[in-house]
Amino acid sequence: MSDDLPPNPALLPAGLRDLLPPDAETEALSVEQLMAVFASHGYERVKPPLLEFEDSLLSGSGAAVAEQTFRLMDPSTRRMMGLRPDMTPQVARIAATRLINASRPLRLSYAGACIQVQGGTLVADRQISQAGIELIGPDQPEADAEVIAVASQALASLGLTRVSFDLTLPQLAPMLIEEAGIPAAHRPELMRALDRKNAAEVSHHGGALAPLLNELLLAAGPAARALQVLQAASLTPAARLLVDRLEASVAAILARAPGLRLTIDPIEFRGWRYHTGLCVTVYAPGRHEELGRGGRYLSGGDEPACGLTLRPEALLRAAPGRAARPRVLLPPDVDATLAQSLRQAGYATVASLSPHAELAAEAVRLGCSHVLRGGEAVAVVPSSSGD
Repeated sequence: MSDDLPPNPALLPAGLRDLLPPDAETEALSVEQLMAVFASHGYERVKPPLLEFEDSLLSGSGAAVAEQTFRLMDPSTRRMMGLRPDMTPQVARIAATRLINASRPLRLSYAGACIQVQGGTLVADRQISQAGIELIGPDQPEADAEVIAVASQALASLGLTRVSFDLTLPQLAPMLIEEAGIPAAHRPELMRALDRKNAAEVSHHGGALAPLLNELLLAAGPAARALQVLQAASLTPAARLLVDRLEASVAAILARAPGLRLTIDPIEFRGWRYHTGLCVTVYAPGRHEELGRGGRYLSGGDEPACGLTLRPEALLRAAPGRAARPRVLLPPDVDATLAQSLRQAGYATVASLSPHAELAAEAVRLGCSHVLRGGEAVAVVPSSSGD
């Protein structure tokens, strides 16, 4: 006979969690606030399914998220399906199929839950929420600027006004290494050294390219200074094109949002591997956790697109606290019109189901901040333990 205790029903798989009051409501309200800002700039909402057939979910840009995709078999068709780890490839699929004939530029927004096989290094969540925008069609600095500026306004609506947008060129380091002819066997160590920002290891593995790579490592920082270093660097023609596009995008961003804090890390290459150009990661002051990320990619395999996806859980942790909705306890015989007027005034009304209970004590027990007395919501003052 086994002495094992039955599993605790509150126990969830690693990386998954319940979101409880008031955080669940705060997150939901925050997402809708983000979506309202997106809509005000002409981004129309789409809602992809949580599950898709594997061959469509992981096609095109979706192939880059295959390692983060949970798979299961559809009992009806016996075909393999995947739980989405990221919504951008789904939006790209919609643009390339259902909306192939829609006018470009195509502006789409989305919000929903995703499931990843593994959480990130800083936050172990495997169930994450996403809310973002995709601008499909144009390949120009003004499009990059629009996505970043709209995201900035959406974050500001949540009280996040001091965020920084870190711009990166994921193709630059691999391009320089390829053009320099670094042997394939030495490239993993060099890329690992670049990822860790280890100048000594870069010098050890980088050969003749090491001085330039270390120069670019040291360029990371405020956009103006980083661009000066990049423009002075001895780059190949192909690498120079990337830097020129970065400079044009920075100018377009600052023209649209002059006060935005921009940083550049030209050697950073982490992120979803479907990105093909300028990328961006969003941070809040004093926090290492990223609030969102995005960048340029190809929608449907060949159509230029750029977007930015925000992480509502991270926003909830970084944003100023939102005041809880006041709750008012109503006596059983309350007038329905009066109760409705309280809800319109911003209260949550809680109906008392105990006709003989003392209202103030019942309000405290049920977590209400007010009781209805004389037709008005009156604040409840909890009794001290000594009373």
